[in-house]
Amino acid sequence: MIRSLASSLLFVLLAAQPALGSPAPAAAAPAAPAAAAPSGVWYEIFVRSWYDTDGDGTGDLNGVTAKLDYLQSLGVSGIWLMPINPSPSYHGYDVTDYEAVNPQYGTLADFRRLADEAHKRGIRIIIDMVINHTSNESPWFKAALDPSSPYHDWYSWADKYTDLESGSAAGSQAWHAAGKQAAPGQHYLGIFTAEMPDLNYDNSAVRAEMIKAGQFWLKLGADGFRLDAARHIYENFPWDVDDPAALAKNLDWWNEYRRGLDAVNPHTYLVGEVTQPAATMLAPYLKPLDAVFNFPLAVQLIDAAKSERNQGLGPTLDRSYAAYEAVGGKAIKDAPFLSNHDQERVMSQLDGNPQHMRTAAAMLLTLPGEPYIYYGEELGTLGKKPDPALREPMRWQRATRAKGETRWKTGNPANGAAVSVEAEQADPHSLLHFYTRLIHWRSEVPALRDGGFRAYPEASDHLAAWERSDGRDTVLVVHNLSNQPQTMALDVPGEPHYTRVLKQTGPGAAIHGSTLSVPAYTSVVLQ
Repeated sequence: MIRSLASSLLFVLLAAQPALGSPAPAAAAPAAPAAAAPSGVWYEIFVRSWYDTDGDGTGDLNGVTAKLDYLQSLGVSGIWLMPINPSPSYHGYDVTDYEAVNPQYGTLADFRRLADEAHKRGIRIIIDMVINHTSNESPWFKAALDPSSPYHDWYSWADKYTDLESGSAAGSQAWHAAGKQAAPGQHYLGIFTAEMPDLNYDNSAVRAEMIKAGQFWLKLGADGFRLDAARHIYENFPWDVDDPAALAKNLDWWNEYRRGLDAVNPHTYLVGEVTQPAATMLAPYLKPLDAVFNFPLAVQLIDAAKSERNQGLGPTLDRSYAAYEAVGGKAIKDAPFLSNHDQERVMSQLDGNPQHMRTAAAMLLTLPGEPYIYYGEELGTLGKKPDPALREPMRWQRATRAKGETRWKTGNPANGAAVSVEAEQADPHSLLHFYTRLIHWRSEVPALRDGGFRAYPEASDHLAAWERSDGRDTVLVVHNLSNQPQTMALDVPGEPHYTRVLKQTGPGAAIHGSTLSVPAYTSVVLQ
């Protein structure tokens, strides 16, 4: 689309030349600039905290549209919007209407405009689809409190044999009293909180309604969905965890969902939140889904950066990707990340160490799959629990009261004026510029974006090294995790002969014969 726009603009400019008495000598038209290759990097946005265009202190969809050029300059090729549906909570993970926009965020027309403008820039857009449960303020649930209502069976209710004290697979109370509006003694299933009653996916009407909701957003311009609590559709109780029957029912539903969405857009992208501690437990979901968030890898990357040791990261990744490929095919379908809206921010996990932050980012952005960045991560934003402190306003200007800054929550004083887009754009050595450079590497070196993975024999436990090959080119990525220069042998039998430093995050990396030397806290790509 970028190429077609450039061609149209060229035609208009040529047609607008003034007519002269004699024709001017023919000149070769300048070639339209080629569209940049996608990076495959996604960026998670909490709309409430992003950018405010109407002055009410709350971020909105038009604010996302207003900052698409920032996202394009960063180099991301997709954005994930946390829930934008109407909801009684600030976070939106308890939906009351699946085919509407939270009025604080705007309108359906605003979303369509956002999608159109994102697509013009080569940016895909996915939204959070929260369909394991609804809000207890949902009209469906309010109707379901009447046992004679057809909506009653849209939820799960306790019977006389139910242990009302049972915990849930999410670690909280499973059953909740329905309250005064319901028939006496009714209890419903809500594995997260009482405000989030679980939908009953054994009811075909529920399945049809959720597929319909997905199709609705695809028709409005969404490219896919982030599937909240994807494993919990049928994994509700502690005894369901690791139960093959619960897994089979989950996969059956997501396959049905996939078929329903593909009927509208066969290129729909689905990424699942599957909170499991091992790649072998994530892999089954790659049959119906395009990717799942790699939670165990996030822990490994941060531990490696913090300890300055690879801790067997390369071989662990070899095994993980083998498990993925056994299910999902040759292409590595993965969604690596460092943190998200439920976890303490990366810079806080790394105790504010800027070098460790850069190391973690460099590892993330040289891995297979499609990496995810949480908004503000590229600035080094700090944030520790409770959850609202992880979702604070994005800092655009040095001044907190500048136009567009959201004010729904007071920001952490530790995230001062220096942790802002304005300040970091002005500093060529900032973390923002570091992230931008790494993301653009994925556009410039196809093997980093599309290649497979093979761990490289490290010469030191302070190095993490892996090969990325896309069938046309093979590159070697080496990360020095430590505060001391490191060397590594390049004459490993059976390995390609690397002779050129193609990319490096800082100066000084060099190849001397068959030995690579890498300065402290530096990442390099060899060809």
